[in-house]
Amino acid sequence: MRALVVDRLAPGYAGCELRELAVPSPGPGEVRVKVRAAAVNFPDLLMTRGEYQHKPPLPFTPGMEMSGEVEAVGEGVTRWAPGDAVVGGAKTGGFSEYALARAEALRPKPARLSFAEASSYGAAYLTAYVALVRRAQAQPGEWVLVHGAAGGVGLACVDLAKRLGCRVIAASASDDKLKVIAEEYAPDALVNVTGGFREEVKAITGGGADIIYDPVGGDVFDESVRCIAFDGRLLVVGFTSGRIPTVSVNMPLIKGFSVVGVRAGEYGRQFPEKGAENAQAVWRLADEGLIRPRVHAELPLSAWREGFDLLADRKVIGKVVLRPDP
Repeated sequence: MRALVVDRLAPGYAGCELRELAVPSPGPGEVRVKVRAAAVNFPDLLMTRGEYQHKPPLPFTPGMEMSGEVEAVGEGVTRWAPGDAVVGGAKTGGFSEYALARAEALRPKPARLSFAEASSYGAAYLTAYVALVRRAQAQPGEWVLVHGAAGGVGLACVDLAKRLGCRVIAASASDDKLKVIAEEYAPDALVNVTGGFREEVKAITGGGADIIYDPVGGDVFDESVRCIAFDGRLLVVGFTSGRIPTVSVNMPLIKGFSVVGVRAGEYGRQFPEKGAENAQAVWRLADEGLIRPRVHAELPLSAWREGFDLLADRKVIGKVVLRPDP
């Protein structure tokens, strides 16, 4: 089989190449999946440089999210059978023609989604769900400011917040991206953050956003502190800007807001029962067609570098998906 292999950690994906590998055999409790699609996430890019918290031993195949069909099952697996359409994955492995997964890490592919869409909803919508429902306890009618709204996790938050009955402000540095978001997801307001956004957000909301979802960090976080409402929740999701910001604790004190960390995967590991509930809730939303993951581009596995660059260069609205070459 062909797979993307990282055999050394280096900038510019210098340690990555497509290789022919033996098709893996599933061990006890494992399932071999014929991959039909695998979504590209920022952690996949970071792992090629050793800059993500999870550092798999070399060599490894990246690809955290995939969808496909069960081809073989290992000893003790009774839930799945060859031919079942599944979605899920692990921390690595999806950028290949075949991948191994723990049986319990897979779910049935949502019937309303294509394989490409199915590979794109899990991590992003789980992050949005944990952020909005578990951590922020979002209520209908609250104003939610979503930074990086065109990215995978940002667009998932826009979509889910609307589903929860919140009033949503989609924020981006690109008018073209905001136009697409407006046409396809109908947020209540749009804000171009270029040149500042706090006064505009305060004017839209009548004083400040109740919830701010920030996967960007850096200057965006700094200014978000200035336009959050009293009793607001500033959700720290990531730092795609490259700078991890800080906040003087007198600001949360004076303005009465909370800075809340969001790690959806770790939340599930710390609270396994709630984690299972979260995953089931997100799967149900997808299966019932209540959320709409957006696939920006589908590329063959041989074009992996183009897919990585699209994400790194912020040219994506939603997700880029890689699929095995014909």
